[in-house]
Amino acid sequence: MALCLVADFDLRKDVLPWLRAQRAASEAAGARGGGPGARDVLENSYDSLRVLNVERNGNIIYTCKDNKGNVFFGLYDYQTKQNEHLYTFEKDLQVISCSVNRERTLLAASLVQAAKDGRRNELQPGSKCLTLLVEIHPVNNVKVLKAVDSCIWVQFLYPHVESHPLPENHLLLISEEKYIEQFHVQVIQEDGNKVVIKNSGHLPRERVAEDFVWAQWDMSEQRLYYIDLKKSRSILKCIQFYSNEHFTVMFEAPLDISLSDSGFKLVNFGCDDLRDQEKLSKHLTLYVFTNRTGSLCVCYCPNIDSWERITYSVFYFHKGHSKTFTVALGSVDSRVTKGITFLNLDYYVAVYLPGHFFHLLNIQHPDLICHSLFLTGNNEVIDMLPHRPFQSLSGPLVLDGGSGKLYRVLLNQSYLLEFLRDTRLDCERMALLHCVLSCGRDPRRLEAKIIQWISENISACHSFDLIQEFIIASSYWSIYPETSNMDKLLPYSSLLTWNTEIPGITLVTEEIPLPLMKVHSFKGYWEKLNSNLEYAKYSKPHLHYNNGVVRREWHSLISEEKTGKRSSLVYVRNILDNAIKVISNLQAKTLEPRLTPLLQEEDNHQRLLMGLVSGLRAVWVLMVSELKDHLLRHLQGVEKKKIEQMVLDYISKLLDLICQILEASWRKHNLHPWVLHFNRRASAAEFAVFHIMTRILEATRSLFLPLPPGFHTLHTILGVHCLPLHNLLHYIDNGVLLLTETAVTRLMKDLDNTEKNEKLKFSIIVRLPPRIGQKICRLWDHPMSSNIISRNHVKRLLQDYSKQPRSSVMDKSSFSLEFLPLNYFIEILTDVESSNPALYAFEGHDNVDAKFVEEAALKHTTMLLGL
Repeated sequence: MALCLVADFDLRKDVLPWLRAQRAASEAAGARGGGPGARDVLENSYDSLRVLNVERNGNIIYTCKDNKGNVFFGLYDYQTKQNEHLYTFEKDLQVISCSVNRERTLLAASLVQAAKDGRRNELQPGSKCLTLLVEIHPVNNVKVLKAVDSCIWVQFLYPHVESHPLPENHLLLISEEKYIEQFHVQVIQEDGNKVVIKNSGHLPRERVAEDFVWAQWDMSEQRLYYIDLKKSRSILKCIQFYSNEHFTVMFEAPLDISLSDSGFKLVNFGCDDLRDQEKLSKHLTLYVFTNRTGSLCVCYCPNIDSWERITYSVFYFHKGHSKTFTVALGSVDSRVTKGITFLNLDYYVAVYLPGHFFHLLNIQHPDLICHSLFLTGNNEVIDMLPHRPFQSLSGPLVLDGGSGKLYRVLLNQSYLLEFLRDTRLDCERMALLHCVLSCGRDPRRLEAKIIQWISENISACHSFDLIQEFIIASSYWSIYPETSNMDKLLPYSSLLTWNTEIPGITLVTEEIPLPLMKVHSFKGYWEKLNSNLEYAKYSKPHLHYNNGVVRREWHSLISEEKTGKRSSLVYVRNILDNAIKVISNLQAKTLEPRLTPLLQEEDNHQRLLMGLVSGLRAVWVLMVSELKDHLLRHLQGVEKKKIEQMVLDYISKLLDLICQILEASWRKHNLHPWVLHFNRRASAAEFAVFHIMTRILEATRSLFLPLPPGFHTLHTILGVHCLPLHNLLHYIDNGVLLLTETAVTRLMKDLDNTEKNEKLKFSIIVRLPPRIGQKICRLWDHPMSSNIISRNHVKRLLQDYSKQPRSSVMDKSSFSLEFLPLNYFIEILTDVESSNPALYAFEGHDNVDAKFVEEAALKHTTMLLGL
C-alpha cells in the first residue's frame, strides 16, 4: 500500500510472552514470599493490557491488571528489547496517565476509581482523580501530588543532556481544569543506590499555561503547543522546554478556527484511551506537525456534522497561507467511519478517511495542488489503507491503540512507483513523481526505473513535459537534503501554475498572519523556522533561481562568436574552467562506463553554457540580496567552498540525468558504435533514439539547461540517418539540430561525392558559421568546395581594398589565358597578397592564393557552360 507500516513494538509479541514467563517463574517458585508483581499477572491479562505512554528515548510504558484487579506497570526498553516491572498498585483503579523519568527512579501516575460497586477512592476519600509520585528505585515512598475531582495527565521532561543522572527532574501536570503546572523534583541517593525525593513535603512548582482549550505534547522535541481563547479568537502558542528548568514561549499565532471555550482536548499526553477521548474531544481533530526543514503546519478538521462531505484545513505557517479542502463523500457507513487521520511523513502530511479518500499533502511546496496526491472513490490505494484510526505521536511514530502496536509510517516507495506507472491522470503523475523522488532511498536505482517508465510513456503527459519535470525534480532532491535553504533558491518544478481541477476535491487558499516570534536568538529548528517566516514575509514572487541571466549571457557570447568579436579572454577562460570542473565532477561520480559517445569531444558551445550556469553561483547572492539583511545572514552560515561544491553537484546532476536517459535508450535498442558513421541506412532503433534526443532537446531548451558535450554531434548524425534532406534542413534551420564541427567533419569524410551526397554536403556547408565553414571546405575535394574557399579568400582580401593608380601595361607572361577581366582581377589579388602576405594568409591554408582562386574560377565557369 501507499503507506509502509514498520512495526516497532507489539504488545502481543513483545510483552505478553514475558508476562507469561514471569507467571510461570512465580508458580515454579511457589510461595517463597515477596509482594505482588509480575507473578500475579494472569495469562488472559491481554484483555486489560494497553500502552500508556511512549517516552522520548523510545521506552514504552504499559499497564494491565492481575487476577486481583491490582494495576501493574511495566516498561519495554526500546534499545535492549527487554521488559521491566516498574510498580504495582494494590487497588482496582483505572489508569489515566503515566510517565517515568529518564533514570527510571520516579514514576508519576494519575488514576481514578474503577467504578464497579459505587464506592469512592479508598486512598483519598472525596476525590475523583489521584495523581501520585512514586519512588521506584527501589520501591519506596508514595507522594500524592493531586487529589481532585478533575482528570490529571502527567509527563516527565526528557532534556538532551549527558548520560549521568540528573539531580532534578521536571514533571508536567495537565489538568482538565485547563491549566498546566511544572513540578521540580530533586532526588538524592541514600544507602548506596537508593534514590529518594528530597524535601518531598514541599515540591517547587509553577504555572506553565492556563485557560487553554487544546494542547499537544511533542515528546521528541520537548515542546508544548496549546490554544487559548482571547476575545473569542484562537491563539496558538508554543513553549520550548530546555535541559534546565527554564522554558520559553517561542511564538504566538492566530488561528482562524472555531473552538468552543467549553471544549477540551489533549493530544499525545500519553496514549489515548479512545472512549475517554471521544467524550472529551467532541470529535474535533487538530494536530501541529513540524520537520527538520523548519516547517510548521496545523492540520484541523472541525466537528463532523454530516458524512456527505468533509472539510479540513492545513495552515502552512512557514509559507504564510492556509488551504481548506472539501471532499464529497456521498453515502457513508457510519459504522465503518471512525474519523479523519493526520499523519506526519516528513516532507508530506497524509490525510485520509479509511475507505473513502487519501490525500498526500506536500508541505515543502504546497503552492500547486498538482504537487500533492489526492485519491478518492474506488481506488486500490484507499482500500489498502488501515481502517483503524492511528494516534500520531511524534514524527512518523503512530500507535494503533486497538492492537497495541507501535509503527513508523513511511511512504512506500516501491508501491508509489508502481502506481506512477499505472495512473492515467497528469496531476497524479506529477504528484507521484515528486513523492517518489523525495523518499531518497537508493536514488540511482530509482532514477533508472523512472527513466525506463519515461521512455515508454514519452508523450503520455499533456499538462507538463515529463522529461523536463524529471530532470528538474531529481536534480532538486539530489541536493536539497544537504541544506534546507535550497528550496528558496533552486527550482522545484518546471511548472509555475496549475489551473486544472483535481477530481473529487475543491480548494480555497487564503493568506494567514505569520506567527509572531517571541525570542530573538534562534538555534536548530527555530532558526530554520524563523528563516522561513522571514522569507515568506519579505520575499518577492518567483525568486527561485532561473536561467534568464544565463540566456542573455549565452546569446551575447554566441553573437560575439558569429561577428568575430571576443569578450575578455579572462572571462571566457573562467567560464570554460567552470565547465571543466563540472565535467570532471560528473566523470568522478560515474561508476559504470557509458555506451553513448558523450563527454568525449570539445564542444565549446556546451562548455560555454555549462560554465555560465556554474559560473553564475553569484546569482544566488544577487537573488538573495533582494531579501532583507537577515536572510543574507542566514545564507552566510554555509561555507563558500560548500556552496561551490553544491553548484558543481547540481549542474553535474543535470547532465548525468540526461546521460542516463540516453544511456537507457541506447541499451534498450541495442545500438552500436557504428551508428556514428554516415555511410549507412537508419534502423528503427536509431529512429527511436533520435526521437528521444529530440524530446530531451525540447525539454532543456525552454529551461535553457546545458546538454552534455557530444549530444549535438550524436543528434545530428542520427538526424542525417533518419530524416529526408528537406526535413533535415528544416530541423537545422529551426535550431533543432545544431551543426557541430565534429559531426560535419565526419560527414565530409564518410560520404562519397554522389549527386545526392553532394547536395547534402553543400546544403550543410552553406549553413555553417563562416569560421567553421572555412575549415570544413578544405576537407571536401570538390569544385564546389574550392569555389566557396575562393569566395571567402577574395572577400577577406578585398574587404579593406582601396583602388590605387595602376600601370596600363600588364605582364601577360604569367597568365596562360587571354581572358582580360579574370587576368585583371587576379593581378589585383596578387598585388594585395604580396603587400602583406602574413595578414591575408588563409587560416591553415598556405596553398590558397590568387592562383588557387583563378583555377577555381575557371573550373566553375567550365561547369556552368557545360564544357
